This record gives sequence, structure tokens and C-alpha cells, in this order.
Amino acid sequence: MGKEGVNSIAKIDNLEKKDIKSYDLVELKALMGEIGQPAFRAGQVFRWLHKECVQSFEEMTNLPLNLRQQLNDNFVIIGAAIEKKLISEYDNTVKYLFRLFDGQCIESVLMQYKHGYSLCVSTQAGCKMGCSFCASTKNGCARNLTASEILSEVYTAEKDTGVRVSNIVLMGIGEPLDNYDNVIKFIRLISHPEGKNISVRNITLSTCGIVPGIYKLIEENLPITLSVSLHAPNDEKRSEIMPVNKKWGVKEVVRAAKDYYEKTGRRVSFEYALVKGVNDSKSDADELSSLLKGLNCHINLIPVNEIEKSGHKAPDKEHVRRFTEYLSEKGLNVTVRRTLGADINASCGQLRASAIKEVE
Repeated sequence: MGKEGVNSIAKIDNLEKKDIKSYDLVELKALMGEIGQPAFRAGQVFRWLHKECVQSFEEMTNLPLNLRQQLNDNFVIIGAAIEKKLISEYDNTVKYLFRLFDGQCIESVLMQYKHGYSLCVSTQAGCKMGCSFCASTKNGCARNLTASEILSEVYTAEKDTGVRVSNIVLMGIGEPLDNYDNVIKFIRLISHPEGKNISVRNITLSTCGIVPGIYKLIEENLPITLSVSLHAPNDEKRSEIMPVNKKWGVKEVVRAAKDYYEKTGRRVSFEYALVKGVNDSKSDADELSSLLKGLNCHINLIPVNEIEKSGHKAPDKEHVRRFTEYLSEKGLNVTVRRTLGADINASCGQLRASAIKEVE
């Protein structure tokens, strides 16, 4: 078992106040004008929020007292409080259960790699996609997260651990393209040079295959990495485990991924959760290699995490090895995802589900 830590949630007194951390610099300049302040104050406020990551306006010590009072009267700094924290004794992976201002819970996972620290963040409180192998969707979707709440996952994890996050993976609880506007705002804010300045090229967005969202993403001119949760090589099997496939089928999803690569030059990654007896046969590998033939992509094989009542189990290591080798022989770029935080169930959704059960 990993080590565990808990702290309490801070309350927000007035929910009618504007969520200041979700505004970009241009919007902040307009807000300063509305309250009779010069435009340069926006830059100061922005840096306090996104570089210093303060939790109160009183901490903005280079601002006049009257401006700090104005900000306090009109705006609120929304954060994410650590409800539970698990630290892996194997590899120091840290899994957070964050509680938001309205009591909703989300999860984030901090992972250490040779290139630095990567944080997997949630984009929704729950998920409505209904994938049968995923714990995140079991209690439905309560709501979208604001840009400030997604940012707070990063800021809180950094403050708690003292490390600098260099890579962001939008692969936690929720479907990012189902919360499109807030996710795009988050990406632009987290990469802003006056804030955390995380390179957009170090950001990966994972989608279960919302095709219109992929095409919208192409037009954003953001060189992020697109990761598509494929998990099956044909419509029959994919529809059984991923209801979203009934709306956008396998070929349509792969076509969108190809267009993403052709228009952005960014290699697409395909996630493929191996489920014993469902999508792990040699014929599945044959279909998968035919489906992705000619596409500059990477296949990330993931032995499925066993969750309560799903009935899904992972194939054994030898079976995974053979499946991997067969795809490689077909000329595909394929790896098996490195397992981090195995002793703390680092895959997303399970802590949130436990928290919901405790409330019930």
C-alpha cells in the first residue's frame, strides 16, 4: 500500500463572484478597465495568479490596497483542495483526490520520467462516455470543469510536491473534447509565457473519438499531441465497450486522426486497452495493423485495469508480449505503457468512486 495523506477543503463564501483565474490577459485588461484601473494592472494580476499561484488577493503585495479590495469584492480565486493523497512506494507516483468548491471530486496523477514530471489532469467531474472498462464513467458526469479548476490541479500538485510540471496529459477523469471551450482556454493559459509557460508541444489531449472536436482542434493551431482511445479494430467490438462508437465509427475516427496528422504534422498516438478475450486475439492484431497501415502513428498498448463489476481482465504478460511483437512485425510503432503507481491504483476514477460511496 502507498502512503496516504489528507487535508480539508477551503470554502468559497460567495459563488456569485467572477472566476478570475479563468480569464486570459486580454480579458483581464478589459476587466481592469471596467473597475477603473489601468491596463498594466492586468499583467500584475495575471502573474500573481499563474506564476506565483496565490490563493488570495491579499497576497498580491505590489497592488494598491484599494485594488486588492476591489478584486476581493468582485472576483474569487477558485482552487482545488487535497482531499486524499496516495504516494507509490514503488516509483513515487502521486495520486491526488481533489475536492472542488461545490464538493465535487476529481483526480490527478503526478508521474516522474527521465524527461521530468508529467501530470495527468481531469477535465470533468465524472464522464458521460460510458466506456465499459473505465472507472471514471461509472457514476456519470456531474459537470464540466472550468479552466481555473483544471489549472488548479497543476498549481496545487506543484505547490504540494515542490516540483515543476513540464508535461501535461489531458487523460484523467472526463472527455476533454466534451468540455471543449474550457479545455482550450486551459491550454492557452498553462502555456502562456507570463504564467507557467509549459510548452504546448508537451501537452497531450486524449479523446475517445469525438470527431467534430478533432476537426475543431485542427483549426486551433495548437501543436499538441492528439491521443485517440481506439481500444478495438472494428465497429462491432468497439461499440460493445465504447458507446461513443455508435455515433462515430472506427474508420471515421481513424480518418480524423489522419487528417490531424496531415494538417498539423503532429504524430497521433492510439491508446489500445488490452482486454482478455475481447480485443487481444491475433485476428484483432491483423485488423488493427490493416486499419492503421500507412499512418504515421504510435500505438500505446495498455493491459486493462480491473475495476469493480466490469468483468474485464488483462491478458497475462506473455500474451501482451506476443500481441506487441505481432504488431511490430507488421511495421507498426508500438509500446506497452509503463505501469506507474501500481500499489495505489493510479488509473483515474477509483478514488472518486470511493468518495461518492462515502457520501452516499
